[in-house]
Amino acid sequence: MTCSVGLCRATLFLLASLALSGCLDSAQSQMDEEKESHFVMGKSRVSAMDYPAAVESFEKALEVNPRSAAAHFELACLYENRELDPAAAIYHYQQYLKFRPNAENAEIVNQRILGLKQELVRTVSLGPVTERQQREFERLIEENKRLSDEVEKWRAYATRLQALTNQIAASPPARQPQLIAAVTPSAGNSGSSNSAVSARLPTPKPASSKIHTVQRGETLALIARRYRISLGSLMAANPRIEPRHIRVGQTLVIP
Repeated sequence: MTCSVGLCRATLFLLASLALSGCLDSAQSQMDEEKESHFVMGKSRVSAMDYPAAVESFEKALEVNPRSAAAHFELACLYENRELDPAAAIYHYQQYLKFRPNAENAEIVNQRILGLKQELVRTVSLGPVTERQQREFERLIEENKRLSDEVEKWRAYATRLQALTNQIAASPPARQPQLIAAVTPSAGNSGSSNSAVSARLPTPKPASSKIHTVQRGETLALIARRYRISLGSLMAANPRIEPRHIRVGQTLVIP
């Protein structure tokens, strides 16, 4: 029993000694890196705000000691804040963490790496936009605006129709015929009655509506363009048609 207790104490002492030795070695290594002549010169040039010369000094410090975490960290800060080179800053921050994985500021450095990567993605150019592409963009923007206006009109109409339907359903039986008569156009009604009907109901389809049979390769947009009508009008005239699943041989009402 006494032997076991003594063995445990010896093991714990050995582990503590190794941990302390590692910490001392790490601290000594950092001190040695920061005493290197090129590193000292780089810090001096940073204080003098001569940042290009400071970058050159820290690069020379890395030539002397490629594993200098301190030099990598200084270069990362310079490339991030002074030279505005996020790619180079990310590289040196990563090298710093590689050679000093247990650094006290490791979490902050990882956050800076993430922020720099996001900044790098935002600044990536996708190449020049040709004049033809620009015209196509403008056309699509205009088409989108027009379709949005169409949708808003139909949404307002649907809201009015739903309100009228709810009013009819909630009315007593004795009043329902009057409401139905109010929304049913007749030959003898004009003026305000016709105005109320036109405000509540969609415009009837003209008698000149055509029927189009879908051909291979056609889309709703192409058909609408062929007949010089809006896509919204074509879809409204054919409410049961799925725009992305039209089939050859289907018939469409052309308003």
